Amino acid sequence: MENQTSGSWKSTTSFVLGLLSLGTWLLPICGAPVTIAGLVFGILGINANTKRGTAIAGVILCSIGFLLTLANAAVGAYLGATGQLQLLNGIK
Repeated sequence: MENQTSGSWKSTTSFVLGLLSLGTWLLPICGAPVTIAGLVFGILGINANTKRGTAIAGVILCSIGFLLTLANAAVGAYLGATGQLQLLNGIK
């Protein structure tokens, strides 16, 4: 019974972090830790064989969030490196 409970919270945590990652990808500094933690908990939840569907859904959501985070970070880095990021140019 204890094994079932330990895997259950990992699966649920992965799913919740996956849902959060769909909003936190806008700030890569917040999105990356949330999605990586969600992926770790999801993989551990899948291996625990309890609430396997919830863990798989969490891994899928975290993977989508991680891809969005990476894309947002890459676009921000490109715009910053080429000088096209006008957000901070007016502040002196």
